Parts: sequence; C-alpha cells; structure tokens
Amino acid sequence: MHDLRWEAVCQAYLTIVSAWNAPQSVQTRGTAAFGCVVLGWRTPGAVIECSRRDPSHHAIPSTIAPTWVFPRELRGAHAMPLPPWPQRGLHVIAKPIGPICNLRCAYCFYLGKESLYPAGESWRMSDETLDAYVRQYLDAQPPSVDEVDFAFQGGEPTLMGLDFFRRVVELQAVHARPGVRIHNSLQTNGVLLDDAWCEFLAEHRFLVGLSLDGPAEMHDKFRVDRAGEGTFERVTAAMRRLLRHGVEFNTLTCIHQHNANHPLRVYRFLRDHGVRFMQFIPVVERETDDQGKVWINNRSVLPVEFGRFLIEVFDEWFRRDVGRVFVRDFDAALGAWTDRGRSPCVYAEECGRALALEHNGDLYACDHFVDPEHRLGNIHETPIRELADAADQRQFGRDKSARLPDDCRRCPYRFACQGGCPKDRTMTTLGGQPGLSFLCEGFRMFFGLVAGAMEAMAAEVRAGRPAANVAKRADAVGDAPGDDAGQPVRRNAPCPCGSGKKFKNCCMRRGA
Repeated sequence: MHDLRWEAVCQAYLTIVSAWNAPQSVQTRGTAAFGCVVLGWRTPGAVIECSRRDPSHHAIPSTIAPTWVFPRELRGAHAMPLPPWPQRGLHVIAKPIGPICNLRCAYCFYLGKESLYPAGESWRMSDETLDAYVRQYLDAQPPSVDEVDFAFQGGEPTLMGLDFFRRVVELQAVHARPGVRIHNSLQTNGVLLDDAWCEFLAEHRFLVGLSLDGPAEMHDKFRVDRAGEGTFERVTAAMRRLLRHGVEFNTLTCIHQHNANHPLRVYRFLRDHGVRFMQFIPVVERETDDQGKVWINNRSVLPVEFGRFLIEVFDEWFRRDVGRVFVRDFDAALGAWTDRGRSPCVYAEECGRALALEHNGDLYACDHFVDPEHRLGNIHETPIRELADAADQRQFGRDKSARLPDDCRRCPYRFACQGGCPKDRTMTTLGGQPGLSFLCEGFRMFFGLVAGAMEAMAAEVRAGRPAANVAKRADAVGDAPGDDAGQPVRRNAPCPCGSGKKFKNCCMRRGA
C-alpha cells in the first residue's frame, strides 16, 4: 500500500524552486527518443522529468486536493497564448543513416522506412547534405534563439562512424553565428560505444540518449540483434563507459507488455545503476489486418498499465529521489501547472516544429510521420526555413489542437495532456468522435493523482511566495511521515482518472 505524503510535496517544491533560481544547477537538454522529440529539457536551472505507477492504492493529502477534479475556475490560468509560428523554436532530428540499424528491436517503428527508398540506396548522409543541414538549420532559427540543439537518431547513427560526427562539430563551428551556443544529442542503442566514442562525446559535451528497457529479462525480450540475441550486456557495458568518461546521458526506456507491470523494478534498476535522467516512452503499435482493420498489437502497453506505471514510479520518486533523479514526464507536468519551460511535443498544444530529416535531405513533418503524405520536400531544393513554414506544415501543427474531440476539450487535464501524440489517437469517444488517444485513460489516472500536489506547488510560484510557506502549512496540519493523513482511495470516492464514476466502478475494478 502506498500513499503520497505532504513532506514529499514540500521537498519537491523546494527542490524545483531552488533549481529555477540557481544558474549553477544541473541543466538537462533535449534529445530525440523513440520518435518523441524532447524539446524542453533546458530551463534557467534544472528541470524535473519523466515517470509513472499504480492507480488504485493512492491518495494525496486532503489539504492539497480535496477533489480529484481540477478546479474549473483555475483551468484558464494555464492557457498561455502560443507565439506566432515563425517565432517558435524549430527542432530537426537528423537521421544520417536513415533506418539502417545493427539491431532488430521488435517494436521499432522506423526499420520499415527502408521501403520508402529504392533498392541499393547508399543510406549514408553525404558531406554536401550534412553541410546543407547544419547551415540551413541554424539559419532557420528565430532571431531570439541563442542556443540550438542538434539531434541525431536513426536507425543507429553511430554506424556513421566517429569521423562523421567530427565533421558535424567542424561545420557547426563554421556556420553558427557569434553568440549562439550549440548542443548536440545522440540517440543510440549503445552497442558500438567504445572508449574512443565516449572520449569524443565527453570532449564535445554530447548528450546521449541510451536505449535500455530495464533488467536483462525485460530488455532482452524485444531489444535483440540481427541474430536474435539479447543486447543487455552490451548496452549496460556502454552505460558503464559513459559513466566512467563523464558523458552526460539519459536513458530511454520503452514501456511495453513485458515491463509495464514492473514499474519499481525498472525504475530502481536504472536509478541504482547510476542513471539520473530518465524517459519512459509508451509502446503503442498499430497493425492492419487483411480486411483493413487497425488494431493495437500485444507488444503494446495498455492504457491502465501505463497509468499504473506512471503513478508507481511517481510515488517512489517523490518519496526518495526528488532533486536527485529527473524524469521527463514529471518535468512536463510541473511545467504545465506553472507555465514554466517548454513541453515535449507530446504534451504541447500544437506540434509541427519538430521535423525529421532523412539521409538524402528529404524533410518530413514529424519523426512519426515519415511517409509520402508528410514529405515536405528536400533541403537541396528548398531551404529548411521555407519547408518548415509552409502552409501544409502549419496546418499539420494546428491539427493537433483543432482535431481534438469534444471530450478532450472538456477534460480538466487538457492543459497538461493536450490530447497526447497524434500518432496515438486511434480511439473514438463514447459519442462517436474520432481522435481520442489510446492512452487517454492512463493519462487521466496519472494527472488525476498528481493534480492537487501540482496545483499546490504552482499556486505558490504564481503568487511569488517562497517554498517555505508550503512547508509551514504542512507542519501546521501535521501531515508528516508517520502520520496517517494520506490514505488509499476509498471504494466510493470519485475515481482519480476523472471519469466521474466511483472508484469501485472504474479503475479499481479494471485493476483487479
């Protein structure tokens, strides 16, 4: 049985506010991960990041959240107007070797992109294309931007070899205007990371995203090489090298059928092996049968499983690791409640400013929409700035908000979720409207649990009051460790997922 204690809220709030106000705090940077582009891991200080856990056996202190439903009168406080399209930051993931990879992960959505190009394709990004990418990407940034993130993904980008990335750094130095700081990130399976790679990554301060799905039996279920052998030992050896060389890295953990029900094992494994920055990415795989019917396959995480995973990890993190371990989704949630920082694209109100560049210069609307319909053009023919600002791409970005079903528009957690990633909107509402996220139930469970705690912290920030006020109120109500103020959700209480049903008729029954 678990519950969330007031002291944990105070500790989180104190840590977060001190991080915002401390320029010397650790800064984390955006990376591309499983197609979910993380744009917002850089703020004026440190940021909190990602995680998840179990619905039913949780409560937040009544002094924080007397109701599970986010107060109607406060929803508008979180609606900040979006800047004009050209003034929004632009992020382009480069895939210098296309979909080519040295592994054959069962759930990889990108391996099939080989079919987009003719047989015999070289796949390697040429120096001409690399130069055009670096130069045009820098030129396409709004004038107010003084930091630019380059992200390299695949396939497996380390197959390009170290000389390619040495050339990347050279070209960035040539084309960056004075005063602009360059950051690089590399998403990798880690198999090829030897000491030479790690020395280079450390010297040039690359942020590495390392794909690791937890303990060996969970990781090796789907993350296998071309011979079908597990890769756990090779990946964890790479992680040890990264740690030894002082390379900044985060782990990207896909949540799927074989690890979704083991949130604490996954989280503790990563934490206890020295991981301090984590992303948890839900695997949602669509397949089509012979009759054209679309369905979600059995490798995918179920919505309730995803919600439980978020909540379980949140509980552990809140109790033990605030300020020590950083989880992307927690950062995003707090950012939504406080209007601080940028959200990952999955939680953003609109998308369309996170594009994908293939090896030959083809530019696509999004990493998850690399297909003929969403090909914007080629950077050898049209500059990145022009392609990114095209009418079709603007509409693609606006559609994330414009195509939300009415249920989403009425949802008290819309400001935090924004309907999730469009790739996951495979469901219809009870009223028959399309466009509902497959993961909606999990999101509602998670945000329903943390809403009160987040609002308590955000209210202090918005009022300009110090975090100490929160701690004083906690002491006043006596809700400290060892007290019984936090209790499990009761059978007849409103369900934390926000459905409006009693807990016993909703998630308690589904989670049995």
